[in-house]
Amino acid sequence: MNRIVLILIALLAIVGVSSAFIVSETEYAIKFQLGRVVRADYEPGLHFKLPFVNNVRKYDRRLLTLDTNAEKMLTSEQKFVAVDSFLKWHIVDPRRFYTATQGNEQVALSRLDSIVKDRIRNQIASRTLAEVVSEQRVSTMQDITRVANEAAQGLGIEVVDVRIKAIELPEDVRESVFRRMAADRQKEANLYRFEGREEAERIRANADRQARVILAESERDGQTIRGAGDAIATDTYARAYGQDEEFFAFYRSLQAYGNAFGNGNDIMVLDATSDFFDYFGSESAGK
Repeated sequence: MNRIVLILIALLAIVGVSSAFIVSETEYAIKFQLGRVVRADYEPGLHFKLPFVNNVRKYDRRLLTLDTNAEKMLTSEQKFVAVDSFLKWHIVDPRRFYTATQGNEQVALSRLDSIVKDRIRNQIASRTLAEVVSEQRVSTMQDITRVANEAAQGLGIEVVDVRIKAIELPEDVRESVFRRMAADRQKEANLYRFEGREEAERIRANADRQARVILAESERDGQTIRGAGDAIATDTYARAYGQDEEFFAFYRSLQAYGNAFGNGNDIMVLDATSDFFDYFGSESAGK
């Protein structure tokens, strides 16, 4: 009797364990009933199913990487380039993903690889070699991502990003491409130098103009100050002259004598009765 009870308990435990399943935050879960999909919208957590009737398959819902093999492709100039790329993708519709690929991830990766390479090949074929290796590569990758994502929707997959890791050029065109790239960079450098010289000339012209304005304003202010000083000096001399005209004339004559005879080596030939000698031997000089 005890053995039967233990067997029943064991069977109940097995049934209980097989009836429950856990869906994590990084997974999609699909429940089948006799091979037919009955539910594919499970939230993370604990869920239940009928033992031996339902089975559950899980798929990764995280962002995944598909690293493709390098492949030779033709540009619009009929030149070969070896393109090595990778893409980021994830499942967005698990029901459609299972229906389109029978739940086989390798089938999905193979079809996704074919889709992306076809789109890359089409984009490369519509561009020249210089465009492929230039800054236009960013817009090229955006176009490839867009068209690849449209084609992958039927698989229940979203292509998030496509990137080219490397573009290997054949030996016969590598040097010519490098020379062209160098010429393009030199052209850009010359343009920057020209713009720099133009800006420098503009700055120098502006500085010269400001210097002329400052000098003119300084000269104007100096003339104003000098004029004011001369006016004050003239007024001072006039008032001094008005107080004692005779002394002022005598003082100015002494200054003239000092300027004329201060060196000691100058010779002046003047009439003795000249006004210059008014204070030599005159009564005024004796006072």
